[in-house]
Amino acid sequence: MLIAVTIVQLLAALVLILIVLFQSGKSQGLSGAIGGIADSYMSKGKARTVDAKLAKATKWVGAVFVILTLVLDCMVAAGL
Repeated sequence: MLIAVTIVQLLAALVLILIVLFQSGKSQGLSGAIGGIADSYMSKGKARTVDAKLAKATKWVGAVFVILTLVLDCMVAAGL
């Protein structure tokens, strides 16, 4: 059982790494600072973009990773 949970945690870690790498940066240097006002006006449909979906997936996969880490810690402490 410990090996199965460890494998699932490793898969969650790899997926989390890939999701974070696929996300674009929040600011693109000086052009991001200048265009910040226009960007906030144009972000009405931001919830449907790929970056928004990746951000939501990051939260969910991160939560799964933390829960699996706690489960593994409890399993090791119990001697399973």
